[in-house]
Amino acid sequence: MNDALENAAARANVLARVRRAMGRTGPDAAKLREAEDYMSRHAHGPRPAMPADLVARFAERAQDMASTLERLAERAEIPAAVRRYLDAMQVTGAERDGVCWPELADLDWAGAGLSVENRPTQGQDKLGITGTYCAIAETGTLVVLPGPDLPTATALLPDTHVAVVSAARVVSGMEDMFALLRAERGRPPRAINMISGPSRTGDIEQTIVLGAHGPFRVHILLLP
Repeated sequence: MNDALENAAARANVLARVRRAMGRTGPDAAKLREAEDYMSRHAHGPRPAMPADLVARFAERAQDMASTLERLAERAEIPAAVRRYLDAMQVTGAERDGVCWPELADLDWAGAGLSVENRPTQGQDKLGITGTYCAIAETGTLVVLPGPDLPTATALLPDTHVAVVSAARVVSGMEDMFALLRAERGRPPRAINMISGPSRTGDIEQTIVLGAHGPFRVHILLLP
């Protein structure tokens, strides 16, 4: 049994025990509809005013969070843009080798002089290139969801994380992200990874250190 099936079985077991304790025999469709209706009607708390151009706001906030960002005209430009970024950061040798998600495997990585493989990272790779589910303009946050073809370790383990974001998938705030998830997925995934810039900590003498628990570089490639 793979991890996904084990997680599903564990979840079903926990919910069955809760239902037995509450004297119920199965999912209550009416209660589920009631909860969904409540969530759709529930007023949000105070939220900051957002500009009409959510993409520009996202780009600004992402850079405030120590990410770097480049806008591209088309998807085919991604490998050359990654090469430019690595050159600018003076990343050399094996640290230029990396892994990518399957959705990016068809790009001409070799033509850009890069060794990028379509596989999950085992922890030794220095470069991870992923897509994103969506991005949040209010906080400059990337939203990465797990899946059989979406290994989140690609975004969390390498020193450098390059994330591809579609401008059409930039939402205003976290509330809008959860609404999008409910509309598109129906139920939340087992994990939601929200990435706001490089990993950091200020535990030691309140000095910010990047890369403490994950990538110390996050570069965003923003597509139309």
